[in-house]
Amino acid sequence: MPPLSASGADRRLFLSSLLGVAAAAGLSGCAGSSAADSGSKGAANAPLSGKVPAGTSLKISSYQGVQQLQFKLAGLTDLPFEVSSWANIGAGPDVINAFRAKSLDVANNAGIPPIQAHYQGFDAKIVAINLTRRPNYLFATKPGSDIRSVKDFEGRKLAFSQGQAQGVVLLRALKQAGLAYDDVELVPLTSNQFLTALQAGQVDIAPLANQQSPAYLKQYGSKGARTIPTDVVDLLSLLWAPTSVLADRAKAAAVAAYIPRWAKGQVWAYEHPDEWNREFYVGTQNLSLAQAESITELANKPLFPPRWDEAVQWEQETADLLAEGGFVKEFKVDQLFDRRFEGIAAKAVPAEYRR
Repeated sequence: MPPLSASGADRRLFLSSLLGVAAAAGLSGCAGSSAADSGSKGAANAPLSGKVPAGTSLKISSYQGVQQLQFKLAGLTDLPFEVSSWANIGAGPDVINAFRAKSLDVANNAGIPPIQAHYQGFDAKIVAINLTRRPNYLFATKPGSDIRSVKDFEGRKLAFSQGQAQGVVLLRALKQAGLAYDDVELVPLTSNQFLTALQAGQVDIAPLANQQSPAYLKQYGSKGARTIPTDVVDLLSLLWAPTSVLADRAKAAAVAAYIPRWAKGQVWAYEHPDEWNREFYVGTQNLSLAQAESITELANKPLFPPRWDEAVQWEQETADLLAEGGFVKEFKVDQLFDRRFEGIAAKAVPAEYRR
């Protein structure tokens, strides 16, 4: 695997190995290209309809069944449209591929997948935002490692997913620790490969979600594996959709109707941790109640901003950070946000959840 300081040719090979053949082909479209023609772009700027036409349906991502379970427990199943499929898709690269295949209409991700999609030439927009104030990820070492701080990452192999939240958390942590890009070796993987790579010793460090770490430490903590928390956050949890979907007046109205329920579902889970622990973490993820409680203790309070200015600034900083490493070309991220939907989530929740 070439290190981040590799030549331009090696870096292009690095990107191709990470994104796969389909994504690599998408890169040729460059950042300025669009999947939607000018006509659909115009339709995507039309005012949102206040009513969802009968017969409208959406294909929605629900990784590990989280969305359906939240809606069921919170009593939010009265959707004014049909859900033709709940897709068990969560990783950014997988979501982008599903968008391309038209097998997904709206998804929940972090801030980096929309940047990656733009760089691949795929046109999609952010339609809702939840701000994350506390870290959702920490760094885990392989068994038997002597790494104890981010400073110790120098010269080590780090699991890196360019198109996912874990990737930008890693880049921000390196920058905060004063490590240059060529001080480490980034191993291109997707997040669902991180645990296997750690277990096999293929990487020294991998960023894991808070909910993954208890099970990993239970299995490998006695063998010298440890976690390294930081104060680095990935600010954005968002909903986004292909521009072609948002250019469809009926589907855009359905997305607008979905957003308030998405926001209310997260508020419900935050306000009912005991029930969420039992029903989700214990009931579907096979964690112990103690492990579940250790995860929800770190849970972020949902915060839905009436205005997206902070989110746009954060997204621009993230895009610039990726551009510094040669992973994307510089661009203005304003075009990633569909401001027609701004404030919809905030209006759906109590004042304490608005920011």
